[in-house]
Amino acid sequence: MSDPLDERDVAGEPLAVVARAAGPYLEGLGERPVHDPAQDVLLDELGGPLPAEGDGAVAAVERLVRVGTGAATHSSGPRCFHFVVGGATPAAMAGDWATSLLDQGAGLWVLSPFAARAETVVLGWLKDLFGLPASFGGVLTPSATLAHVTGLACARYWWADGYGVDVTSRGLGGLPVMPVFSSGLVHVSTRKALQILGCGRDTLRTFARDDAGRVDLAAMEAALERVGGRAVIVANLGEVNTGDSDPIDELADLAERHGAWLHVDGAFGMFAALSPRTAHLARGVERADSVTADGHKWLNVPYESGFSFVRDPALLSRAFGAWGAAYLPDADDERINYNMLGPESSRRARALPIWATLRAYGRDGYRAMVERHLDVALHLGELVEAAPDLELLAPVRLCIVCFRYRPDGVPEHRLNELNAHLGEALLADGRVFAGTSTYRGMTVFRPAPLNWRTTKSDVELLVDVVRELGADLNG
Repeated sequence: MSDPLDERDVAGEPLAVVARAAGPYLEGLGERPVHDPAQDVLLDELGGPLPAEGDGAVAAVERLVRVGTGAATHSSGPRCFHFVVGGATPAAMAGDWATSLLDQGAGLWVLSPFAARAETVVLGWLKDLFGLPASFGGVLTPSATLAHVTGLACARYWWADGYGVDVTSRGLGGLPVMPVFSSGLVHVSTRKALQILGCGRDTLRTFARDDAGRVDLAAMEAALERVGGRAVIVANLGEVNTGDSDPIDELADLAERHGAWLHVDGAFGMFAALSPRTAHLARGVERADSVTADGHKWLNVPYESGFSFVRDPALLSRAFGAWGAAYLPDADDERINYNMLGPESSRRARALPIWATLRAYGRDGYRAMVERHLDVALHLGELVEAAPDLELLAPVRLCIVCFRYRPDGVPEHRLNELNAHLGEALLADGRVFAGTSTYRGMTVFRPAPLNWRTTKSDVELLVDVVRELGADLNG
């Protein structure tokens, strides 16, 4: 086959290949290892020279599905606790398939009123879910990093406007460095967003009162006074090693007293707002000037999914619109052109899987899922505390459990090396996935159980495998 036009009468057949494989694959995720290194040999089938004459769609997709179902990291399963990966609910996955089927250009209303309206609806639902004011503007993005770019671009516009400069048209030339302050809980994606925006990755200053990174409010306030208050404060809701959070309400007070901009990184911690058990962690987020979160974490929708909300909706169009291209239509309140409210021009209809999953399960379903994950994380913390060779290193506050392997007889100076080797062994073993990080100078595990399939039995297996492999290494 050399021309897709030759297959127009059987265009649904390649999709049928995927559909036939989907059922057995999804039904078997509970028994599959997260990754089977023995299957990596299949990866060689992806290579070779580009064929002059293709295999045809069915044969090509059959190969792709066969290799993928064997060699992929099965992160949609219940035991992938690495990198805070959510998975995809059944409704979200079907919504994502519908996204590819319909292939809408979601940037301009005139190109797809359907995609634009779906995005408007889900942004409203998400604001309702998180307790954000309905008046906030918003836009869907591919990730939390691009959501940070969106919110911080609005902050940059606001900040430069204080100097009488339209940074969208003139850029940053001649302006001083924009002050950005945070606690030691700040995530690297915030720094990356500042790097992309030309503000400088390392211009962000942290104010921490301890080696866990908790914010030093007095030191931050003194810094705000030195810069005259016109600065950006980044509050962190859900830190990646422990799930710890900044006191958002108190940072909002600081921002209000000094006229600063408050940006909240809620990449996965925003979902704390759904449960009465953790809602206090999100208290004050409604007072922020910009808020970011991820969908492919605790919302359990497929990659790529992020969202950015901004208190003053006009700042989104000032930061990203007004291109002056004659062929692009003007926006209005009803016929929204989302490519003028965020960093992307060409955009897929990423609202559809969000719409499908929120419509399918609603507020109550998501609260139940979040609370189940809270219970699973607490259970994992209890298992760690009960194990004589494991050490819990921080209270279980959200959906991340920070611990390390610490058997009797191993001196402190050897523990980091031992845990690093154990992390490598765990990923090579493949039955469960939980990578290592560094917390307070220690090499630690930080599993995050937030896949909709995950139950207590899955973290029980994690503990068993960690102790088994640890004993082998320490034997």
